[in-house]
Amino acid sequence: MVGLGRVAVLGAGNIGGTLAQRLAEADLAEEVVLIDIIDGLPQGKALDIQESAPILGFSTRVRGSTSLDELEGTDLVVETAGLARKPGMSRSDLLEKNAGILATHAKAVRDHAPQAVVIVVTNPVDVMTYWFREVCGFPRNRVFGESGTLDTARFRTFVALELGVAPRDVTGFVLGTHGDTMVPVLSLTSVSGVPLTRLLPPERLHAIVERTKKGGGEIVDLLKSGSAYYAPSASQLELARAVALNEHRLLSAATILEGEFGERGLSIGVPAVIGRNGMEKVVEVPLDPAERSAFSASVAAVRADLEILAKLPKT
Repeated sequence: MVGLGRVAVLGAGNIGGTLAQRLAEADLAEEVVLIDIIDGLPQGKALDIQESAPILGFSTRVRGSTSLDELEGTDLVVETAGLARKPGMSRSDLLEKNAGILATHAKAVRDHAPQAVVIVVTNPVDVMTYWFREVCGFPRNRVFGESGTLDTARFRTFVALELGVAPRDVTGFVLGTHGDTMVPVLSLTSVSGVPLTRLLPPERLHAIVERTKKGGGEIVDLLKSGSAYYAPSASQLELARAVALNEHRLLSAATILEGEFGERGLSIGVPAVIGRNGMEKVVEVPLDPAERSAFSASVAAVRADLEILAKLPKT
């Protein structure tokens, strides 16, 4: 069942191209448009994806373009464009240059797709989500970021591997930044209802938390060139499906806070209900004192980057 008319993916790199493939195969929209500044790249990837339709049985049309005019009438925009993270590079190092790219895209979305929901993926995603919304001026519910959706998937994976259980039976949240100050919430993690803290000793829990925090960097170091895109695109699909099918999923996403968790004026990963209108509400889950302190450290890290952004022009 088709949920949306048109979905636009900005950026045809590994993440954008793989996401376009996942979106098409999921049949969530009548059309997926892949947009990039490199002529031939989005067109070639789009055609390649389209040619798999007879085999995989999806009906979605896939097109590639270099023109932001193709955003016209789009229902959902996924922003993946920006510089890739390299070994030794922090997400904050990417901030200024990626902010310039996103400012151009945010203005185009504002002009061509004023009713769209926007999912931001570009790093540092917590800050870029806030920036995109500042530039386009949309209501906060219609701009949110991937953030904890991916981190939670990695956390659940590592727990499942440690225990030898099915990943889908592990539930929990990773809050805070999509970076070194992220907060895997152990107090709310369980395996088929059994609290994780009853299944693993503190030293193993600590090891899993630390591996989750370094999850992206671990892959960057292994690849030597480039960064993760299979799990990120799967996380983006989860968010896109929640919007397209109005699923009202409770997911961890980079959300602009307006008093929730005692914070406002920034975007950071928190549990949020995602549906057709985007971020429907923030769910303020209880945190123990250590988790609350770690979350405050995440907030401080985002605010430090926002001070840099405040000096950049939005128009």
